[in-house]
Amino acid sequence: MIEIQNLHKKYDDITVVDDLSLKVDVGEVLGFLGPNGAGKSTTMKMVTGFLEPTSGNIKINNLSIKDSAYEIKKFLGYLPEGAPQYGEMTTSDFLLFIAKIRGINKNKINSSIESVIDNLSLKDVLNKRIEHLSKGFKRRVGIAQAIIHDPSILIMDEPTDGLDPNQKYDVRQLIKKISKDKTIIISTHILEEVDAVCTRAAIIAKGKLLYDDTPSNLQSLDKGSLDDTFRKITLGESR
Repeated sequence: MIEIQNLHKKYDDITVVDDLSLKVDVGEVLGFLGPNGAGKSTTMKMVTGFLEPTSGNIKINNLSIKDSAYEIKKFLGYLPEGAPQYGEMTTSDFLLFIAKIRGINKNKINSSIESVIDNLSLKDVLNKRIEHLSKGFKRRVGIAQAIIHDPSILIMDEPTDGLDPNQKYDVRQLIKKISKDKTIIISTHILEEVDAVCTRAAIIAKGKLLYDDTPSNLQSLDKGSLDDTFRKITLGESR
């Protein structure tokens, strides 16, 4: 599971994440909802150990990210913003490279690669260099590298960004399929995305947690119960 405790992140005098606390259990898919600049990506980078918090603590499977970042990364999958790196590599070479650095057993490397190729429909681009792929295919390769080692913790920043409607549907179905025995956080600024795949929705704005409940309860909120600012930067932008 993931437990975020009183998390803060500041850059000089600018507060990006402000006293954020969340807990996500096994089998849950948390939709991290909010406008651009809300602090979603920064929070994910701290949860994955790529950024150090200004204060607060993060525990993953009862291990502190401060003390056990290397160990945690072994069972964590991360899809960051943007496209996969190493654009000069072909899709096939890139996936083989990731499988090896992830320490997948030699006897299981081929089956692990074949599984993500099949799940993300990458067969037609295996011999193409990543830098020559469309934005949608780059995103699918990014998802492939995040799940190739079958991680128990999965952090995905805008997983369907750049995908067409059919591709979005396929990725959402994949997230549902693998979520039963995993702890998953996905960020988005689209309410529809949360409603489609998530068991919980958390809304942040200006680094503060504004809402943490089920997607269905979020949908049923009376707009009159939200102040104008909250409505404009969350629900209003998402619909």
